[in-house]
Amino acid sequence: MVNESSLTGESVPVLKTALPEGPVPYFPETHQRHTLFCGTLILQARAFGGPHVLAVVTQTGFCTAKGALVSSILHPRPINFKFYKHSMKFVAALSVLALLGTIYSIFILHHNQVPLDEIVIRALDLVTVAVPPALPAAMTVCTLYAQNRLRGQGVFCIHPMRINLGGKLRLVCFDKTGTLTEDGLDVMGVVPLQGQEFLPLVPEPRRLPMGPLLRALATCHTLSRLRDTPVGDPMDLKMVESTGWVLEEGPAADSTFGTQVLAVMKPPPQELHLQGMEEPLVPVSILSHFPFSSALQRMSVVVAWPGAVQPEACVKGSPELVAGLCDPKTVPTNFAQMLQSYTAAGYRVVALASKPLPIAPNVEAAQQLTRDTVEWKLSLLGLLVMQNLLKPQTTPVIQALRRTCIRTVMVTGDNLQTAVTVAQGCGMVGPQERLVIIHAKPPERGQPASLELLPVESSAAVNRAQDPDQAASYTMEPDPRSSHLALSGSTFGVLMKHFPKLLPKVLVQGTVFARMAPEQKTELVCELQKLQYCVGMCGDGANDCGALKAADVGISLSQAEASVVSPFTSSVADIECVPMVIREGRCSLDTSFSVFKYMALYSLTQFISVLILYTVNTNLGDVQFLVIDLVITTTVAVLMSRTGPALALGQARPPGALLSVPVLSSLLLQVALAASVQLGGYFLTVAQPWFVPLNRTVPAPDNLPNYENTVVFCLSSFQYLILAVAVSKGAPFRRPLYTNGAAVLAGGVFGGT
Repeated sequence: MVNESSLTGESVPVLKTALPEGPVPYFPETHQRHTLFCGTLILQARAFGGPHVLAVVTQTGFCTAKGALVSSILHPRPINFKFYKHSMKFVAALSVLALLGTIYSIFILHHNQVPLDEIVIRALDLVTVAVPPALPAAMTVCTLYAQNRLRGQGVFCIHPMRINLGGKLRLVCFDKTGTLTEDGLDVMGVVPLQGQEFLPLVPEPRRLPMGPLLRALATCHTLSRLRDTPVGDPMDLKMVESTGWVLEEGPAADSTFGTQVLAVMKPPPQELHLQGMEEPLVPVSILSHFPFSSALQRMSVVVAWPGAVQPEACVKGSPELVAGLCDPKTVPTNFAQMLQSYTAAGYRVVALASKPLPIAPNVEAAQQLTRDTVEWKLSLLGLLVMQNLLKPQTTPVIQALRRTCIRTVMVTGDNLQTAVTVAQGCGMVGPQERLVIIHAKPPERGQPASLELLPVESSAAVNRAQDPDQAASYTMEPDPRSSHLALSGSTFGVLMKHFPKLLPKVLVQGTVFARMAPEQKTELVCELQKLQYCVGMCGDGANDCGALKAADVGISLSQAEASVVSPFTSSVADIECVPMVIREGRCSLDTSFSVFKYMALYSLTQFISVLILYTVNTNLGDVQFLVIDLVITTTVAVLMSRTGPALALGQARPPGALLSVPVLSSLLLQVALAASVQLGGYFLTVAQPWFVPLNRTVPAPDNLPNYENTVVFCLSSFQYLILAVAVSKGAPFRRPLYTNGAAVLAGGVFGGT
């Protein structure tokens, strides 16, 4: 029993078993249920037939799963963001400007007969003036403020550079179970099968008579006991809890068939006298199990009980898939209609099936039963109906995101009809909006791959999309008014392989993606990124980890240690954190633009001041440089970043490109204004009758103080404060500047001084 939360985010303990017998090559991806991954915690171990559990080391260091995770943290995927690229280009442009200024300063200082060593020092000093060395620190402060605000609201970020990306999100993918809907499932009841007819729903499965259906409900799981507490998949826990049966573990051998027993399920003793059935309740032993596989969408166990003539296989999984493994004679003709009646109401449905197995001649033969042998020609037993309600925060958040023109997409491994119902219930698909289901078939029997569109209003549409053998197919022309498309994982795979040119058109309108395998979720995120979407992903399970890492902004709702695979982790398991991250991202990105423009304008303003003073053979004093660089500019740049995000999301997004006409034009106008004010002030001072010109034969700092230095310093000091106000626009991404008390107080103090 292993806790793999540090790798997968799945807080549920995972049961590991020995490798299957046979000459099958070992692959860590294929044999995950038989592999102990580095960095995980072993909670409990039991050895059958020996004092120790033996394992073979196959990988070490960075080649392990934990090593790959640490490597991804140390070397994260590079961020392809225009703002960061353009900032480097802008700094390079400032360097070119510094070079031109250096050439001018060398010429003018030489003309003023300044000593050579002083010329070199002043020329190099001009480079640090034109290219602000505090720029990286000032830019980092923006994201640190946003990171602290998010932490105060229960959202933790391990990659602060991703916060700015949150401000550019145009599409957010959501997992369904545990993200949009409640994590815990409640058993609504069981629909038994008698002959080829479904019986009425039984709300209490513990009242079922002893038989294949009750045995399947009590044993078809991979639960284990950890410190006398059953642990495992939440759905399995609810299913077993509804039967009232109790799990017991311990080394034992089944006396009937001579095979090893993994666990024993005992019926509730208090209900033995309530059962007036022909077959009494007896303990059932689990001889072997084939754990749930997201690729196969099912799991199975082999069980036996006292007095059994032969072992029995019990299978649980996706209704469409399990029905396909059953003998058609045992599947009712109204199976699809019954399934749709529950899934259309938003319930989660699991099918149960079983079959008797031949008695193995010996223990080895019993242990070598293959999955294909067990899960074939089954008899359908009934349907387990589970209720999964929407979280109360889901609908308001989805509607708020859609109002701000942010696309919302559902990516789930659940049934297509259930996913469609949830999408309509939470507002992803509006009541007046059309939804069309896409169904694709791969090439078969010489026929090429085909594609058809099915309106969701048709009761056969979902059945047809999930079961190719159901109903007569028909095609329809694409309706330009259709704003939403829904498809299953199998259709997505066919589109990827056989219709690559059509895939982008589907992704642009796709809203519901059901029956998606974990790797398909990752592929979907990557394909959306190829369409120039800035993609967010919000999920809570192990099957979402790949998509969380691939997304531009991954938000994990898992409390486990595995949140390291995602840049953001919410301590509250609901999607209210998504608009919170977007608001903070927009605020941080807009503040980053403001701080970058402020630092650039500050350096250019000081650059102009120094060039004016160099021309008249003087300079700013050391204390003046200290006051400008440290007291005024650094304090203002740090405090102006404290302004919080706007209280509500709007439709506008902050620009992502620094080298754009609006940004560059505003910078050039501000530089021209700063130069004109300083030059105007200088010439106005020179024209005054009380003006005394400095002695140009004495270089700075020996000719300080003087009127030229004083007027340029005073005017430029006020310009640094005015620039901070000019670039600190509030709406629509930030609160007004007056809400930032510290920045207003500092500006007032500096201005008054």
